[in-house]
Amino acid sequence: MKQLRPAVLAGIFVIAGVLSWAGARLWNAYGTLPGVPLAAPIVLAVIAVVLFATALSMRARLKAQRERRPGAKGVEPLMAARAVVFGQASALVAALVAGMYGGVGVFLLTESLDVPARRDQAWYAGGCVLAGAAVIAAALFLEHVLKLPEGDDPGKAPATA
Repeated sequence: MKQLRPAVLAGIFVIAGVLSWAGARLWNAYGTLPGVPLAAPIVLAVIAVVLFATALSMRARLKAQRERRPGAKGVEPLMAARAVVFGQASALVAALVAGMYGGVGVFLLTESLDVPARRDQAWYAGGCVLAGAAVIAAALFLEHVLKLPEGDDPGKAPATA
């Protein structure tokens, strides 16, 4: 399984932000711009906490497994693969959502912030960007914890001398 590249996540974030900003401008010109839900940064923050807790749990289990402690649970390969897939999917979605709300936030910041409702929406959008960055950081940490050491790839045949 290939590791996520931060450049890919940054590209998704930027593209989603630019498209969202342009869409917000267009939508605002011809209608009423829908609000940024308060639940969005909260949900992203919860996902970040779950990913970080999973990474810490996996790290502790791997350490116990390496030290061959009696009663250590260890980490099964399928469980590790599922955790990495969960982290990668979460990071990709977080980059998209954070970019989308980041673009809306930039639009709101460049428009009139004298309307209190728009000011609140800009705060929610900023919270989405921060929570999305936390999800991405937690997912990359989880990947780092579960990364196979060099030359330990089970998909390759062992080298023969």
